Amino acid sequence: MNVVVVESPAKAKTINKYLGDGYIVLASYGHVRDLPAKDGSVRPDEDFAMSWEVEDRAEKRVRDIVQALKGAKALFLATDPDREGEAISWHLAKVLEERKAIKGIPVKRVVFNEVTKKAVLEAFDNARELNDELVDAYMARRALDYLVGFTLSPVLWRKLPGSRSAGRVQSVALRLICEREAEIEVFRPREYWSVESTFKTGPGATFSARLTHLDGHKLDKFDLNTEALAQNAVGAVTAEPGYAVAKLEHRQVRRHPQPPFTTSTLQQEASRKLGFTTSRTMQLAQRLYEGIDLGGETVGLITYMRTDGVALSTDAVTAARRLIDRDYGPQYVPEAPRLYKAIAKNAQEAHEAIRPTDLFRHPSQVAKVLDSDQLRLYELIWKRTVACQMESAVMDQVTADINGASGRVTFRATGSVVRFDGFLKLYQEGRDDDADDDENRRLPPLSEREALNRLDVRPDQHFTEPPPRYTEASLVKKLEELGIGRPSTYSSIIQVLQDREYVTLEKKRFTPQDRGRLVTAFLENFFERYVQYSFTADLENLLDEISGGRADWKQVLRQFWDHFSLAIAGTKDLTITQVLDALDTELGPHFFPEDGSGRDPRVCPSCGAGRLSLKLGKFGAFIGCSNYPECRFTRPLAVEGQGDGEAASAGDMGPRVLGSDPVTSLPVSVRKGPYGSYIQLGEGDNGEKPKRVSLPKGIKPAEVGLDVALGLLSLPRDIGTHPETGEMIIAGIGKFGPYIKLGKTFKSITADDDVLTIGINRSVSLLAEPSKGSRGAPTPLKTLGEHPADQAPVQVFKGRYGPYVAHDGVYASLPKDADPETFPLDKALELLAVQKAKPKTGKSRSSAKPAPKKAAPKAKAEDGVAPKKVAAKKKSPAKKPAAKKAPVAKKVANA
Repeated sequence: MNVVVVESPAKAKTINKYLGDGYIVLASYGHVRDLPAKDGSVRPDEDFAMSWEVEDRAEKRVRDIVQALKGAKALFLATDPDREGEAISWHLAKVLEERKAIKGIPVKRVVFNEVTKKAVLEAFDNARELNDELVDAYMARRALDYLVGFTLSPVLWRKLPGSRSAGRVQSVALRLICEREAEIEVFRPREYWSVESTFKTGPGATFSARLTHLDGHKLDKFDLNTEALAQNAVGAVTAEPGYAVAKLEHRQVRRHPQPPFTTSTLQQEASRKLGFTTSRTMQLAQRLYEGIDLGGETVGLITYMRTDGVALSTDAVTAARRLIDRDYGPQYVPEAPRLYKAIAKNAQEAHEAIRPTDLFRHPSQVAKVLDSDQLRLYELIWKRTVACQMESAVMDQVTADINGASGRVTFRATGSVVRFDGFLKLYQEGRDDDADDDENRRLPPLSEREALNRLDVRPDQHFTEPPPRYTEASLVKKLEELGIGRPSTYSSIIQVLQDREYVTLEKKRFTPQDRGRLVTAFLENFFERYVQYSFTADLENLLDEISGGRADWKQVLRQFWDHFSLAIAGTKDLTITQVLDALDTELGPHFFPEDGSGRDPRVCPSCGAGRLSLKLGKFGAFIGCSNYPECRFTRPLAVEGQGDGEAASAGDMGPRVLGSDPVTSLPVSVRKGPYGSYIQLGEGDNGEKPKRVSLPKGIKPAEVGLDVALGLLSLPRDIGTHPETGEMIIAGIGKFGPYIKLGKTFKSITADDDVLTIGINRSVSLLAEPSKGSRGAPTPLKTLGEHPADQAPVQVFKGRYGPYVAHDGVYASLPKDADPETFPLDKALELLAVQKAKPKTGKSRSSAKPAPKKAAPKAKAEDGVAPKKVAAKKKSPAKKPAAKKAPVAKKVANA
C-alpha cells in the first residue's frame, strides 16, 4: 500500500479514485505545524534557529498519517505545486521523521497543475525529491514576517496605544491607501469649459464635434476656465456663416487580446465584471480547481489558481485553436499561436496560467452542476483563455477637422468603426475607472470640403476630479506593479487591513480610518525604510533569488536583521511626547483642515485660548485642548464635521440653547456629557434634577432643532393599542437606545426607524419578529444535503461567533474564510466526523453553539502579527452549581 498526502479532503477523495486500490489518500488540511505565536520562535542570535510545533488541530491528522504508514511501501507528498505547498510537504516529512514513521520508507514529492486523471497519473510517473531551494525561500519569508510582526507590533503598542499590529506587507499596502486619501484631501478642483456643436450632413446624418481652435490658437484644457471665456467662444462659433469638412484622416489600428489569467488579473477582473471580493474569487477558484462531480467522476475544471505565469501548455494552445476554428471560423484563428510573457515585477513563471482543464467543456455543459457564482467565474476564465488565442480586432479610426467659413474656429470629431471584431466577439477586458474616449463613437460618411449645417452650440462646465480611491481590483494591480507581496497573499492582506479596522470598504472603494493613518504616519516617521515600496519589492526579489538557488536564505535574513534591529533599538528612548509631536505635524492638515474663513482650525472652540492637538489615552488617540485640566475639551480622532456626529464643535461642549418649551417656558438645550450628547429641559434651579434624554445614534448635536428636542423630551409616548391584546404600545429611549414596549416586552428600534415617528403598523410588525438570542429552534441558513448514515439533513446555521454545521446533535464551526452559501456537503461531513470523534466533556448543549477550545493565538504567514500578551486570570473558588442553563459559547481569541 502506498500513502499519498494532499491538502484538502475533497482533493483526497478525487485522487484516490484516480489511483485505485493500491493507494490510500489522506488530507493534511493545510500546514501541520508552524512557529509558536510567542517570543523566541525565531532566534537571530542562534543563526536564525526556528522552533516549530504541531498545531492542536493538526495532531489527529498527523496520527492518522502515522498509522497509515505502518507497512506502507512509499509516501507521496502531493500538496499544491507552489512554494507554500512545498513547505507543507517539507513540514510533514520532518514531523514524520521525528516520529520515526518513515524509517525505511521512500518519500517522494508529486506536483500537478490540474486535478484530472491524466495530469495526476503523469505526476506520479515523474515523482521527485523535495525542492530545498523552495523550502529555503519559504523559511526566509516566514522568518521575515515573524520578525517584523513580533518585533515591530510591540513597539506600536507601547508608543502608540490603540494600534493593532504592523506587518511586512500589510503596512505597505496600508500606506498606499493612506497616501491616496492624502492626495484626495489636498486636491483642489479646477474649473474648465468645453464647447461642442452638433453638425448635420447633406443626407441628414448628425454627429457631435468639439471646439479645438479659436482665432488660430489651439485650445488647451484650461484655456476656457471661466463662463465668460466660454461664452466668448460660443459667440465666435455662432458668428460663422457656414462650416465645411477641412481635413479627413483615416487609419487602421489593431487591438490584441489580453494574456490568460494569473492570480492577480483574475482577482482584478472578477472584481470589475462580477463584483467579487478577492477572497470570494479565491474561494470559488479553489472549488473549481479541486473538482466537481461530472457523471460520477470528480474532475477539476480549472488549473491551479495561485500563479503569476501567463504561459499555456502546448496542448491547451492547440485545443484553443481547434475550438476557435470549429465554433467561430478559420478567420478568427491567427496564423501562429500567441505566446505570452509576464511583465509584472517579480513574476515567477514556473506555473501555467489559470485556464480550463478542458477547453471543449463549454460553460453551458457544466451549468447544472455549478452554483451561480461558480459558473460565472468559470465562464470568465473560459472566455479569457479562448480569447487570448483569437485573431486581433481591426478598427478603422476617423478624425475630421471642421472649419468655419472665416477660419476663426475649428472643431474636431473622432470616431471608430470595428472592421473585424476578432477576439472582441468573445471577450473584452473591464476597466477600473471609466475613461472618456471616442472608441465607440461612430461618424457618418464624410468627404473633404463637404458643407455642413451647424444645429446648435453647447458650452459645458467641468471640474477636474481627484484621483479615485482604490478598489480591490486597482489595489491588487498597484501592488503587483510595484512588486509588493505575492498575488496569492493579496486576499489575506486586504482582509487583515479590514479586520484591524485600519480601512473600510465603502461602495467597493477603500477609505483609511484614522487609526490606520496614525499607524502609517508612525511608521513613516520612525521606520521609513521598512514601508518604502522599493525596499519591500527588493525583498521579494531576494526571496525569488533564494527559490532559484542564487542566494543564501540565512545571509538575506542577516542583512535584514542587522538594520532592522538597530531601527527597533533606536525607538527605545523615544517618548510618547516625541511620537505625538511627529504625528501632530504629519497629520495636522488632515485633522485640522483650513475652511477658507481665515480662522485658525486649531483654536479650542470651548475656551477660545487653547490649541488643539493629538493626545494619547488608555484606549488610543483623541484630540484635546492644550489648556487641560482647566479646559477639558476633547473630541474623537476625526475631522470636525466628518465623524459620526460626536466629533465636537464649539456647540457640543457648552450648552447650546435651542429655544423655550411652549408648555413650561423652560429653556431647551443640547449638551455633551461623559456618555455622549443629550437634550435638557431647564436648569434644575429648585434642587430638582432637570429632565434629560440622550440623543439617539445618528442624530448629530449640531443639527438638532427645537422641534426634534421637544419630541425627544416628550418621550415615552403612546403609539396606539395592539390590535390583538388591546394593550398600549409605548415608544421611548432607554439605557440601550430607542425601544418600543408592549406590557413587559421590550423591542429595540432599528436604525431605519425613528422613535419619534414610528407608527402602529410598524410597531406591531417589530413586536412580532423573534428576539435576538431567542432560545427557540434556530432557522437554518441552508440545507447542504442528507447525511449518508441516516439520511437526516446536514444544515448550516448562523451562530453567535460565526456559521456552523449541525447534524443529529453534533455541531462544528465552519473555517473562518468559508462561505456558508457555497460550503460543500463533503467538507461538512468531514468537520462533523472530527467533532463527533472528540472525547465527551460531560457538558450539555441546547440550541447554543458549543464552546470551541481556546487556542494560543497564531501569527498569520503574510501578516506576521504578534498577539498582545494577556495576563492569566486567577481561578475563582469553586461555587455551588447553579440551576442548569444552556452553555454559552466562548469566543476564540483571534490573533
